[in-house]
Amino acid sequence: MVHQHFMLVPTQTVTENILLGLDRPRFLMKLAEYDEVVADLGERYGLKVDPRAKIWQLSVGEQQRVEILKMLYRGAEVLIMDEPTAVLAPQEIYSLFETLRAMVAQGKSIIFISHKLQEVTEIADRITVLRKGRVTASDLKVEGIKREELASLMVGREVLFRLERQECHPGKIVLSVEDVHAENDKGLPALQGVSFDIRAGEIVGLAGVAGNGQRELAQVISGLRRCTRGRVLLNGEPIENQSPLLGIQRGLAHIPEDRTHVGTAPNLSVTDNVIMKKYRQPPFARGVMLDMRVAEEFATQLKAAYDIIVPTVETPVRMLSGGNLQRVILAREISGQPLFMIAMQPTRGLDVGAIEGVHRLLLAQRDAGAAILLVSEELEELLSLSDRILVIYEGKIMGEVQDGDLTTIGLMMMGTSLEDIRNGKGDSSHV
Repeated sequence: MVHQHFMLVPTQTVTENILLGLDRPRFLMKLAEYDEVVADLGERYGLKVDPRAKIWQLSVGEQQRVEILKMLYRGAEVLIMDEPTAVLAPQEIYSLFETLRAMVAQGKSIIFISHKLQEVTEIADRITVLRKGRVTASDLKVEGIKREELASLMVGREVLFRLERQECHPGKIVLSVEDVHAENDKGLPALQGVSFDIRAGEIVGLAGVAGNGQRELAQVISGLRRCTRGRVLLNGEPIENQSPLLGIQRGLAHIPEDRTHVGTAPNLSVTDNVIMKKYRQPPFARGVMLDMRVAEEFATQLKAAYDIIVPTVETPVRMLSGGNLQRVILAREISGQPLFMIAMQPTRGLDVGAIEGVHRLLLAQRDAGAAILLVSEELEELLSLSDRILVIYEGKIMGEVQDGDLTTIGLMMMGTSLEDIRNGKGDSSHV
């Protein structure tokens, strides 16, 4: 099984995680030899990852590749894949599907669990639909079925896949990133001279294949990572290399890509998690004491408003599904009415109905005057929500697109600058 929440040991290398639990090698482990085997496996299936890297040094997307490589290495006959493409770029998904088709041709059976209807109809032979733990349809043939029908079976109502957006009227510059350089967890360059501005009342999308500096950029802006050079200004005030609390106090909200280890405290309750940014302030704080009655009332209101499915607000969030955990984070961040928001993969793991709801919330924040940086590997999401799209590749901004040209975006995601594209350089045949 490939789990939605990764089953990896952070302090071990990629190769060690892949070998963990196997009966070979025995007694003597020549890791260098197995590093080569893992590297070859990654090359063969289009899932490149450094076999010697520690798991904690990898992006979420790279960790997902390790989970898939574990499965491929074991040569399993029956494969259960829970949201296996959630953190993969379109090119990587295409490669994975080629791999899955080859496995099926070899007689393997695959259960592919996904909220992405286009992927389901592309890869599946038969479809079963679940809604709140009940089967609403089973043994559906893929031929002729429309995603609108599937969405209705999943949610129980009609779903809008692309919402109408009001015309964008950007205001003053809220966030300014100036020539930012930063290193990744391995001490290697992750950001190399990133510069851009985001204005009030606009959503700026950031497109790129996982592992090209998106995570490090979000962490530098939110105060979770130091930059080695450059400036980050929020409403004209510098926040780079400062405590995350400073950004929070100045109106910064952050929806991190790792909802389990960064976005929440798993052993604390829903109530504790939704007041994490407010507990110092009235009405939650009364001097040095915390008013839990007020906190629980607030959490109950958010539970209803954001459709968080949980027995009580005192339930530890580690008991929640991935989608409900994401709703807890969204409720906490959006309820603070931020001036600027970093939304990292905000709809990952959500069903189509919940995705529509998140999109409405983000557009409402934009229309209320918030500046939003939307980081997503879902191009359809970026195109439907963003007023303009930046493309990042190996820690550099390759250019900006406002007309939603997918070919141009795809070329820049693979390393061709916008200037070269305009000059006729770059092969678009494989985009």
